[in-house]
Order: sequence, then C-alpha cells, then structure tokens
Amino acid sequence: NFFPAMTKIVGTLGPKSRSVEAISACLKAGMSVARFDFSWGDAAYHQETLENLKLAIKATKKLCAVMLDTVGPELQVVNKSEVTISLEENESVVLTPHQGQEASSKLLPINFAGLAKAVKPGATIFVGQYLFTGSETTSVWLEVSEVQGDDVVCVIKNSATLAGSLFTLHCSQIHIDMPTLSDEDKDVMKKWGAPNKIDFLSLSYTRHAEDVRQ
Repeated sequence: NFFPAMTKIVGTLGPKSRSVEAISACLKAGMSVARFDFSWGDAAYHQETLENLKLAIKATKKLCAVMLDTVGPELQVVNKSEVTISLEENESVVLTPHQGQEASSKLLPINFAGLAKAVKPGATIFVGQYLFTGSETTSVWLEVSEVQGDDVVCVIKNSATLAGSLFTLHCSQIHIDMPTLSDEDKDVMKKWGAPNKIDFLSLSYTRHAEDVRQ
C-alpha cells in the first residue's frame, strides 16, 4: 500500500548526522529534504556529506532533495577565544563593531559597523544560537539604553550563558543595511550549488521582495 507523504521534513545534516548510517536512518524516518548549512564548514566538508547522502539514497531507495542554506545578512557576535559568557539580568553590556576586542560579560564584539546608526534607545535586540522564547538560558534579550559613538549600550533583560564562537544577533523591526547575498554566498552557489545541481536554495534573513529578486 502506498501513501504519499503529505508533510515534507527538512533535516539539517551536521556533525552528528552526516554518516551514511545516520542519513539512512533519517531517510527511513521520513526526511525528504537534506539541508546543508553553509554558515559553518567548508565546501569540501559539505561535499563529503553530500556523497554520503547519495550512498544513503541508493541504500534505502528513498528520494531526498538537496537544500543549500546561505548565510545571508547575518549579524553575529564574534567570540574568537570561545570563552563562556555569563550575562546577568539588569546588568549592562556594550555591543561594539571593534572585532579585535575580546568578548566578555561587559563587551560583545559584532560583525556590523552600522548598528549604532540603525538603533535607538528602547530598541530590542536578541542574541543567541537559537530563536529566543524567553524561557531558555542560551539566548539573551537586550534593550538599547544609549548609543555612544559606534557602540551600543544595552540593558540585559534575562540571565543567560552564551557558549561557542559565534552567536546570531537579531534586531527587532529594524532595517539593517547589509547585502542579501555576501560574496561568500555567491561563491558557494557558483562552485558548490550549481555543479551539484541542488534542488532548493534557502535565502536566509529575507527582508523584502527585492531580496528574492536578487
């Protein structure tokens, strides 16, 4: 008996899910699209994963589409030394575009020099590795208190611990003047996406119709 899959499941192939065995299990469980996240890992790394996907498809006889996920205009906190950062509610923290400085509980270097011009006191900023829900402790909600030159001073609205080298920064309802596709995105699309004849291109941080046209 054949029942068509009415729901499509997109699965990200990462460090723990890139072996032929792991991918085969994902396919058997119902994964119908394999997502390749180019915000980390190089083309060679993802090519190896793609070859494993092809072997898994042959072994399981289950079709699976390939999705290339671009980095897009992503604002990031840069934590080069990968120290664990503890942020306490009601304390202050400064967001600075000077990436040479060390990240700490008082200072968070970011990859965008125009933040001070884009925000105003009262603006909301989220920082973390995942979407902010208000209940987890791996993301933090900040409120802009003042702008000092290129730096943005914020009040921490919830206690959180940030661990790792990069954290996504999201400014609520604020236009950020960054290109839809970076040169790195275009390079990956040309040198990895096109030769591998990918099925889907995921455009990260889509803001308006012009992003899609580009």
